[in-house]
Amino acid sequence: MSRLRVENVAKDFPTRAEPLVVLRGVSFVLDSGENMAIVGPSGSGKTTLLNLIGTLERPSSGRVVLGDVDPSTLDEPRLAEFRNRQIGFVFQDHSLLPQCSVLENALVPCLAGGTVRPDQLQRAQWLLERVGLADRADHRPAELSGGERQRAALARALIQRPTLLLADEPTGNLDRTSGQRVGELLVELQRHESMMLIVVTHSQRLADMMSRCHELDEGRLRKQTS
Repeated sequence: MSRLRVENVAKDFPTRAEPLVVLRGVSFVLDSGENMAIVGPSGSGKTTLLNLIGTLERPSSGRVVLGDVDPSTLDEPRLAEFRNRQIGFVFQDHSLLPQCSVLENALVPCLAGGTVRPDQLQRAQWLLERVGLADRADHRPAELSGGERQRAALARALIQRPTLLLADEPTGNLDRTSGQRVGELLVELQRHESMMLIVVTHSQRLADMMSRCHELDEGRLRKQTS
């Protein structure tokens, strides 16, 4: 069983005066098959925390360990490979490549290996079927609705069978119905794949779909009690 350990993580950014402290000693543990939501006011550091967990940034102190790997010990090529294989990302802005079809977008993470294997193509087709886009596989992002684009992004995030899925405001640009559908798919596929899922959101509706919810405020992470 894989485990994510966030251990006393702090993050600050230099300014002309004193450092801007964003995170202060954040710690938690998440196991395979578990999910959690992180909520909090704008500017509280939610995206910064997600970026640290996703190895897109490095903490000022503390560490993040996924499985038995501390990504901060890896050089850039090995870190990029680790991130590509172990972590899936879903962003508020789907970040699909506009010139590529839905199927091609889903396969983008596989291209780090040079070519797409038959089993990867089969998985991409299966994922598009699971998210309700099998009949849109040849369409480009501009031909899709907002909800469809986000579902395509979810398929892309899962193509490599990641250990950890990170979603940053995945329903933030969607209407209520589309947001509900994307949220349900996140949880459904996370449980099917037995991966870990962390969702950063302003939506209490989405947060309530997770098994636990924590609030980030003044740089500290606290379990939400209401």
